[in-house]
Amino acid sequence: MNGTECDNGHLACSSCCPKLKNKCPSCALPVGHSRCRAMDTLLKSVFLPCQNAKYGCIETVAFEKEPTHEKNCTFAEYCCCPVRYCNYAGSYIDLYRHYVSSFHLYWQIFNEFCIGISCGIKMNISVQCFREPFGVYVTVSCIAPSIQEVGQFSYRLVYTVDGQTMTYKSSEMKKIREVSLQTPQDNYMLIPHSLLRGESLEMRLCIKMLNKE
Repeated sequence: MNGTECDNGHLACSSCCPKLKNKCPSCALPVGHSRCRAMDTLLKSVFLPCQNAKYGCIETVAFEKEPTHEKNCTFAEYCCCPVRYCNYAGSYIDLYRHYVSSFHLYWQIFNEFCIGISCGIKMNISVQCFREPFGVYVTVSCIAPSIQEVGQFSYRLVYTVDGQTMTYKSSEMKKIREVSLQTPQDNYMLIPHSLLRGESLEMRLCIKMLNKE
């Protein structure tokens, strides 16, 4: 990553220039062709903690080398246990083993995290329910990094009550490295209160592995 400038001296990093279509965001003159040595020197003096610090990486990396480090970081495939107050972080492959051995299968907390399951194909499935004024939001995620080895999956949620059936289909299951306890803004099924019966939900979840291109 290098520093560049336009003819008016406005700065932009080389990685941002293609996103700006090589036009200076301040004056619209061409940018990305003239090196700014002062900015290069400044960037080389900036050190940042790895973005995988929350998963255990303690490396401090030069700004210009950050993308390379994070691509090869040992902790890049680490994920957090979905159970609240559990501080475990490890490889997505080891996550379900930890979940079972720690007796988390018997753990429930209000209406937030329902269950974690493994499908025998290096998957950890998070099904979360959030009770809100409009009803219950249900979201499904795969706890794993976005790497090719994990694969791609679609899924379908089916909820039936009193002869009525609701279906939610997702063409691609979202991958996350840690669960969020915030009500989802997208990729969810909303079950209105009028269709709820009691405090538990019985649903059918169908997962399909997509063909690799």
